[in-house]
Amino acid sequence: MEEPGPERHEWESEWRELEPLVVDAPGEALPELARLLERMLEDQEDPEPEVLAAFRAAREITGRVEQGEDVDPAEVGQTVGLYRELYQHLLQRAGDAG
Repeated sequence: MEEPGPERHEWESEWRELEPLVVDAPGEALPELARLLERMLEDQEDPEPEVLAAFRAAREITGRVEQGEDVDPAEVGQTVGLYRELYQHLLQRAGDAG
C-alpha cells in the first residue's frame, strides 16, 4: 500500500488548522477554505465538472463575504458545508490515485 503524497498530508494539516476558525468565525474562514480547495483542485488531474461547478458556487458566496456584502449566516454555513464535502471528495480522490 502506497503512502499518501506529501500534498495530502499538507491538506489534512491545513484543514485541521482551519477547523477552529470554521467553528468560531465561519465567514472569516471562507477565503482560507477557498484557497485550500483551489490548491487541491489544481493538483487534481482533470477534476470532474460537477466538482468545479460546486467550487464556483461556493467561491461566489465567498467572494460576496470578502467584498463585505451582507450574507445570510445560513448561506455561510451551507458554503462551509460545501467546502467540507469538496475537501472530503478531493482527499478521497487523491487517496485513490496514490
